[in-house]
Amino acid sequence: MARILLDRFSGYSARHFQKDLTAGVIVGVIAIPLGMAFSIASGVKPEYGIYTTIIAGILLAFFGGSRYQISGPTGAFIPILFGIVMTYGYQNLLIAGFLAGVMLFIMGILRLGSLITFIPRPVTVGFTSGIAVVIFTGQIANFLGLSGIQRHEDFLSNGKEILLHLSTVNLYSVTVALVSLVSILLMPRLSSKLPGALVGLVLSSLLAAVLFPEKTATIGSTFGEISNSLPSLSLPALNWETISHMLAPAFVIAMLGGIESLLSAVVADGMTGTKHNSNRELIGQGLTNMVVPLFGGIPATGAIARTATNIRNGAASPLSSLIHALVVLLVLVLFAPYASAIPLASMAPILMVVAWNMSERHVFVHILKSRTSDSLVMIITFLLTIFVNLMVAVEVGLLLAAILFIKRMSDVHAVTKVLPDFSDKHQKVRQHVVTEWRDCPQISLFTVEGPLFFGAAQLFEKTIMSTVQKKPRVLILRMAKVPYLDITGEYYLRSISHQLRNHGGLLLISGLQDQPKRVLKKTGLDQIIGEAQLYVRTGDAISAAISLLDVDKCRGCKHFAFHECKMLSALPEKEVAHSN
Repeated sequence: MARILLDRFSGYSARHFQKDLTAGVIVGVIAIPLGMAFSIASGVKPEYGIYTTIIAGILLAFFGGSRYQISGPTGAFIPILFGIVMTYGYQNLLIAGFLAGVMLFIMGILRLGSLITFIPRPVTVGFTSGIAVVIFTGQIANFLGLSGIQRHEDFLSNGKEILLHLSTVNLYSVTVALVSLVSILLMPRLSSKLPGALVGLVLSSLLAAVLFPEKTATIGSTFGEISNSLPSLSLPALNWETISHMLAPAFVIAMLGGIESLLSAVVADGMTGTKHNSNRELIGQGLTNMVVPLFGGIPATGAIARTATNIRNGAASPLSSLIHALVVLLVLVLFAPYASAIPLASMAPILMVVAWNMSERHVFVHILKSRTSDSLVMIITFLLTIFVNLMVAVEVGLLLAAILFIKRMSDVHAVTKVLPDFSDKHQKVRQHVVTEWRDCPQISLFTVEGPLFFGAAQLFEKTIMSTVQKKPRVLILRMAKVPYLDITGEYYLRSISHQLRNHGGLLLISGLQDQPKRVLKKTGLDQIIGEAQLYVRTGDAISAAISLLDVDKCRGCKHFAFHECKMLSALPEKEVAHSN
């Protein structure tokens, strides 16, 4: 731990502290309205988001894998957290968050940080865009000030609620929301230093308090007064039945949290030219999410927008994360009673803008225009996120992506019969020179390309066995372009070798790459084939095969598959007898 801190703060100076102080204060101010908004949208009290922001900011400063990462509640979590609250309740949300933290911690310990980044882009774009739609539409009721609304877990029911209660539109709420929205959109053009979300929140709240008090729903009237102190430490009531019920939701939180955190760290790397430690980041996020529920907080992850803001404002070290957390704590202690008067309509535009920014609409349209199988995966993931839930969307998206990947790998696999091309000065083997009139009856030479795995092994076996049934004396497999061999491919290779030996034939292999060679060694197939039958160069394998020919069968043969064929075909009977 001490060594990690020394690495992170080596060469630290007063000038660096000044930069961290500026960045930390600005990000802390931005994080306050976002933390409350994300909590409300997730179906829990606004202060829980504040608690999460404080604890995550402190812990990630010491245990995270990125120097500039800002962690806390994010919009990506809203649909899954709201679904858990609706289905299992707030207390079980805390348990799911704790279990997700354990999973992330274990992933980091097992050094699985790089594996999370293997999730296909169409899947992440699909569920991110779907989440954006759910967040945006979920704020329509607050934007319009609709009354009598009951929140449901599924998208269609929530849409129906909005339509049924459109007659209850509150023009005061709409006015407040518009002031907030215009402020958020205009502030980046007027000043890059003042956060639009905070300005919109303050201006619209003052407008409501001065011009039409008690005309709009507020945080206090909906959720009660916000406490100005941190909650006491409370251990969740864990038992095997509860754990078994919450494992699936916890896994989705862990995967989503891991993906968001590592994406945010990658963004930070790109902006600063640094390199994060993905496994340490997972460990840090895991510890954070194990501690946050003990104080009533909701799950946290790396926040891309806040991390980028942190960097743009000159952050020099993880100390900026700690400062941002302390700023949020100070505001909570001093101004919590005032926050209770914030109208819900003031917060709705904040989440709508967050949803718009996270929608990745340009990438979505780009993938859609490609009209490939990736487009299909993205659309299905997108629709399932909206109309079913995020858990099902990710599972189905990954399954479809895996199936399509296997199909693509199978399509690139090729097994072709080849012979030397005499018109080429290097006499490279080619497929087109194999014809009905030029094909050696005793030596079959094949080029195998692409991974030899379960998705392609059956085609490989079918192609080769059709030749084996003709009982060639020697079968040569050129495998220099086979980067990967799994146990299914090994099984079929073993079967081919066995069938050849049954009728006195011999299998020769040339150009084996390291991974297939290791598989043959581990399974003992290299001994069955014979290490002497494994060649580096195809030319050496062909020379060995020609020395094993039944010369009697070569006499008079007009196929002339190899250079030596003319000589062997012209041998007189006595020389044939001598050769035998």
